[in-house]
Amino acid sequence: MARRRRNRKQLDKTPQQTEITSIAHDGRGVGRDADGKVVFVDFALPGETVRYEPVMQRKSFLFGSTIEVLEPSPHRVEPKCPVFGQCGGCVLQHLDESMQIQYKQQQLLENFKKIGDVQPESLLEPLTHEPWGYRRRARLGVKYVPKKGGLIVGFRERNSSYIQPTDRCEVLLPEVSALLPDLRETLAKVSCADRIPQVEISVADNALVLILRHLETLQQQDLELLSTFAKRNKLQLFLQPGNLKSVHPLYPAKPDPLFYRFDEFGVRIEFLPTDFIQVNAGINDKLVSSAIDLLDLQDDDSVLDLFCGVGNFTLPMATRAARVVGVEGDQALVKRAQHNQKRNQLGNAEFYLGDLFKEDMTEQSHGAWLGQQFDKILLDPPRSGAAHMIERIMQFDAAKIVYVSCGPATLARDAGVMVNQHGYQLTQAGVIDMFPHTAHVESIAVFEKR
Repeated sequence: MARRRRNRKQLDKTPQQTEITSIAHDGRGVGRDADGKVVFVDFALPGETVRYEPVMQRKSFLFGSTIEVLEPSPHRVEPKCPVFGQCGGCVLQHLDESMQIQYKQQQLLENFKKIGDVQPESLLEPLTHEPWGYRRRARLGVKYVPKKGGLIVGFRERNSSYIQPTDRCEVLLPEVSALLPDLRETLAKVSCADRIPQVEISVADNALVLILRHLETLQQQDLELLSTFAKRNKLQLFLQPGNLKSVHPLYPAKPDPLFYRFDEFGVRIEFLPTDFIQVNAGINDKLVSSAIDLLDLQDDDSVLDLFCGVGNFTLPMATRAARVVGVEGDQALVKRAQHNQKRNQLGNAEFYLGDLFKEDMTEQSHGAWLGQQFDKILLDPPRSGAAHMIERIMQFDAAKIVYVSCGPATLARDAGVMVNQHGYQLTQAGVIDMFPHTAHVESIAVFEKR
């Protein structure tokens, strides 16, 4: 029997006016329509009165797009990027930088209260750095669109799968941004230009790297063209014809290992172009130093670093503590971390492979670290948080835990369990401005045993 179609009320797109009272987690301004329904308005700021066009409705709220700002906020600024509002990368360039930090701090505190039913005893100073030209990692979309003149290169449009063409990006490192026109012109000459979906960018202290994803075999003239481009721009160029295991160098044939340094700790970390590293090098330097200070590491401390990656926190901590154990769920990253441990001659650092999303871990399946004692713990999980590890972490009975988070909601959830069920105090918390001009909130929190 055919299902009845619901009679949906057709959206009235007549422009309306509203006062914006706050900012939502995705950077939209929050107001109410004439009937009192909540409306989320693109590019509107608290304290402003705006005219907006309704663009989508749900049962209890609307989405709108700003047509005109009738009463602007004193914190509104002119966006630096010419395609702001179209490109989906940045959503807060119209808000001055100091207020961006306040907005992110507010988001963090609201999540603590609403989700975890906790509040930090004190706030840490926000970790900030240069707000422009900071991105050392990025993924560019590539698309052949005859109606737009051929090949376009850029980032995804806001709320769309389309690509916004760009020859300049204000948040990419300047040397990467300057490369975009030449990259687009070169790729347009490749024989299978319509079969190139993306380019990955990674910048080390010693090299700029591009990984070109291609869905068809490149011809010899393509390889020569791309090699000339790489040589001209003094960069390493890798090709990816299939999955990540297919990534291989084109130019130079034997590239130098990529690395970044922590001068404060005398540590050099090598990585592959496909490895995860923090997007913002300046913030990463400050973050590692801050985390180590907050842990208050002593010469006799035994420290556990969960979700350790290539050893970003583990190896600097090993220069301050008696022993550090890093655990990571990706075998390739564990091998890279072990390589970095040997290269830096830090014999007091150990690395284990472990699936940190399993609740039924055993020493046999995940390593001897599970049966050991640790004085202090550092957590740096993905956006999904560390829910599966919380009970296990509590068994270590560590005196202090520092939690680095890229998801304020999951941090708040985990904090609620640690504080309300296991007797820890949330003594300090603060925001990390890893992604200026975006709504993305990174944070750090300190937990101490009562």
